[in-house]
Amino acid sequence: MHGPATSLSASVSAWLLVLLCAVSGAYCLRRAGRAGGGPAAGEAAMGFGMALMAVPLRLGGGWQAPVLGAVFCGAALHALWLLRGGPHHAHHLVGSLTMVYMALAAGTGTGTGSSGHAHGQGSGLPLLTGLLLVYYAGYVVLGGSRLVTVGGPRSTDGGPGADGGPGAGGPGAPAGPAEVIRACRLAMGMGMFAMLLTM
Repeated sequence: MHGPATSLSASVSAWLLVLLCAVSGAYCLRRAGRAGGGPAAGEAAMGFGMALMAVPLRLGGGWQAPVLGAVFCGAALHALWLLRGGPHHAHHLVGSLTMVYMALAAGTGTGTGSSGHAHGQGSGLPLLTGLLLVYYAGYVVLGGSRLVTVGGPRSTDGGPGADGGPGAGGPGAPAGPAEVIRACRLAMGMGMFAMLLTM
C-alpha cells in the first residue's frame, strides 16, 4: 500500500537533489566567469555533473555513465594540476574521483533506483563506498560547523580563505560572500553523500 507513496517520495527527493546541485553549479559557474576559471570552474563542473547523475530518469539508454566518467576523468586531471598550488585543492581531486567511481558503478551495476545512477547489488565496492561515506560525512559536519561559526570579515592576507577556498578575496578573485561559497560547497558535499548512500 505504501509502495506508490515511497516511489513518489524518492522521486521528489531525487529532483530536489538535482535542483540543489544545479543551483550550486550555476553559482560556481558565475564565480568562475568572474574570476577567470580556477577552482570555481571545477566546482561548477562538479555541481552540474552531480545534477545530471541524480536525474531520476534514464535518458538515452544510459549514456550518462560513460559521458560523466570521461568528463570527471578530465576533472580529476585538472584537480591534480591544481594540487601544485597546495594540498588544499585535494578535495577537488577526491570529488572528481568519486564521480568517476559512481559513473563506473552506474555503468556496471545491476540495480537501478529512482535516481539516474545505478545502485543495489553489484553497483559498487562496499568498502570503498563506506570510506567515501565517512569522508563526506566528515566534510559535511566540518563544513556545517564552519558555516555556523564563521561570521567575521573575509581575509585577504593569509588568514582563513586566503588559500583560494571559502572566503578568498584579493585582486582578481571576486568570489562572492564567503558564507554563500561555503553553503554551495556544503550543499554539494551533502549531495555527494546522498548519492553514495544509494549505492
